[in-house]
Amino acid sequence: MRWGTSLSVVLAGALFGILAASLSKLGNPPNMGVCVACFLRDIAGALGLHNAEKVQYMRPEIVGFVLGAYISAMLFGEFKPRGGSSPLLRFVLGMLLMFGALVFLGCPARMMLRLSAGDMTAVAALVGWIVGVYIGVQFFKAGFSLGAASKVYSLNAIVLHLFLVTILLLNLLIPNILRSSISGPGAMHTNWLISLCAGLLIGSLAQRGRLCFAGGFRDLILIGDAHLFWGVISFFISALIINIALGQFNFGISNQPVAHSAHIWNFAGMMLAGICAVLIGGCPLRQLVLAGEGNSDSALTVFGMLFGAALAHNLKLAATPDAQGIIGGPSIHGKVALLIAICAVILIASISREKTEQS
Repeated sequence: MRWGTSLSVVLAGALFGILAASLSKLGNPPNMGVCVACFLRDIAGALGLHNAEKVQYMRPEIVGFVLGAYISAMLFGEFKPRGGSSPLLRFVLGMLLMFGALVFLGCPARMMLRLSAGDMTAVAALVGWIVGVYIGVQFFKAGFSLGAASKVYSLNAIVLHLFLVTILLLNLLIPNILRSSISGPGAMHTNWLISLCAGLLIGSLAQRGRLCFAGGFRDLILIGDAHLFWGVISFFISALIINIALGQFNFGISNQPVAHSAHIWNFAGMMLAGICAVLIGGCPLRQLVLAGEGNSDSALTVFGMLFGAALAHNLKLAATPDAQGIIGGPSIHGKVALLIAICAVILIASISREKTEQS
């Protein structure tokens, strides 16, 4: 087993953890300084794709992640327009990943951020995430593949960039053109310029360090390589230190912000997200970074996550947080949909594997 790593991934994880925890202090929701799934959900709401009034806001951090990765990739000669690796399947897997994330109420970055703030409702999710990554690895060992990407026209590589910049500018230049929550998590945000700058820094660091919350566990399980895993560890440790220093550490299960203690569904939601993340080649943050580098398949995956967020709220599939002694979690519709989604992902992985074996 290889336990060594490089300074770039450790530094990327550490600075990401510091910024993520600090953004909560600066105005972002508690334990949600950065959450790719939650922020994409908020953007979907801002665009009117769903009507959940408490989760609507144009999050500049998402724009920063993509542009930061783009700038870094251009500076270091790593911007490579490519695509064509089962784009529609990636769209669907991105959508299903979002179902799982919104049952847990967070992406893997927020899962680690919640743990670093003492939120023990995220423990079951961590176990589910590891199990999901393990299952995804087994499909890879059995021959799963979405095919190879190839070179595409440059314009394909920046569609997501242009889309995000356009809606950010519209939000800034034409007030009230997009929806914005007046209460709930969507109403909690720091100054847009601070958010954008933090996103740019995180995106560039994640691009240089190849930071990935799925890849860290995947490589450790698949080939015994802990290189990327140290980025996850450094993220957790730095966020833990900042949360304690800023008085944001609250150890326990009860009274945790935007979280629920329906542990079996926290487990199942992140298990689904973990399987999907391995199959598409990276966690939600990694998808944004890859899209920034010119991967149009990852860009379509991000659009799939946006669509999945809208669908999850419109069909009442997303979980609700605990409130006033009442345990939250997904509705019966959300539970059934989650189980169907898990079956769908397993079917997709099995069929893709069979096609690979026959070719």
